[in-house]
Amino acid sequence: MKTVMLENKAIAPSKILCIGRNYVDHIHELGNEIPDDMVVFFKPNSAISTQLYSQHLGETLHYETELCFLYQQGRFSHVGVGLDLTKRELQSKLKAKGLPWEKAKAFDGAALFSPFVAIDDPSAQFQFSLSIDGVLTQEGDIDLMIYPPQTILSELQRFTRLEDGDIVMTGTPKGVGIIPPNRVFKVTLGLKDASHQAPLVENEWQSQ
Repeated sequence: MKTVMLENKAIAPSKILCIGRNYVDHIHELGNEIPDDMVVFFKPNSAISTQLYSQHLGETLHYETELCFLYQQGRFSHVGVGLDLTKRELQSKLKAKGLPWEKAKAFDGAALFSPFVAIDDPSAQFQFSLSIDGVLTQEGDIDLMIYPPQTILSELQRFTRLEDGDIVMTGTPKGVGIIPPNRVFKVTLGLKDASHQAPLVENEWQSQ
């Protein structure tokens, strides 16, 4: 089983639950409509990777930076930042035919995560960002979400059992794009009212 880091301990999530179309600006940048209901899809444990690739089986990959929560003992107990990798061209073809997205979202290497840190309140004013070679590329925070963390958790628990260690990716803000090779991708997570303090999480990947 693939693992993520939780306070210097390796944890193997049974699954990754992903929320789509949770930021209005991102919905508009892809030309989608705001859905009436929460969009949910899954990634398997085998999608987890520590290596950021620009292609998979010859297909170009796109990055989506997301605030992520790790579930333990009935609640979101830890927070981190993840990259949801997407085969955008394939996804568009599948969507046009009304078909599921798994081939464009659930392939090996389609999910990367920073270390996770413990939290008391999943509704705290988290803000996160992605920089590529030092250039700010994506920014997001809880206030921009259509569905906040607790609403997401409640909806997921209505139809599926969450196991300890499962990860929830809460959607991406605007600024998604193609992953170029040989670039440094850096994610940062902090609190809105604590910009003068050290980030809660920082993590880097070198794209290949």
